[in-house]
Amino acid sequence: MVKNVFGSETMQKRLFWWQLGGFVFTSLGGILLHYLYELTGKSTVAAAISGVNESTWEHMKLLFFPLLIFALIQSRCFKEKSFWCVKLFGTLLGLTLIPVLFYTANGAFGKTPDWYNISTFFISAAAVFAAEGFLFKKGISCKSPCVAVTIFILIAAAFVAFTFNTPQLPLFKDPLSGRYGII
Repeated sequence: MVKNVFGSETMQKRLFWWQLGGFVFTSLGGILLHYLYELTGKSTVAAAISGVNESTWEHMKLLFFPLLIFALIQSRCFKEKSFWCVKLFGTLLGLTLIPVLFYTANGAFGKTPDWYNISTFFISAAAVFAAEGFLFKKGISCKSPCVAVTIFILIAAAFVAFTFNTPQLPLFKDPLSGRYGII
């Protein structure tokens, strides 16, 4: 049987505030990363973690890096063995939702308005923290947190690598310029 470490009302409130703080941190971090590349004069270092064009892939990167940074902060206070598995599930959910929401709407309605495209980021971030909160409350088991951390590292490496060596696939294509990668 899995012990629910968030069973008490105090712990439930603690979890709620952590998750709300994570949503705010991720939202603000994503906004900052959207503009960081331009604000730094197109710095190569900034390019590795921030958006370099308007492709769906780059918007996924805007979600991933704030989620990762917040997870590193949060891990200092959360000692549950399931922590990295829950964070990985939430992150994968968010990274999946961005292209699913974007391409589904574009397929159904054609070009979508900017407000919708922007809202997909915030909806995805909210879904991440809601799902994580649910999983933390459930007290799921995690057989290998090291595997979860390894997957985080691989995803981060893919975001950095594909910024500088961009596949010629629709996910990576900037819809404004029609180009790939750093513009």
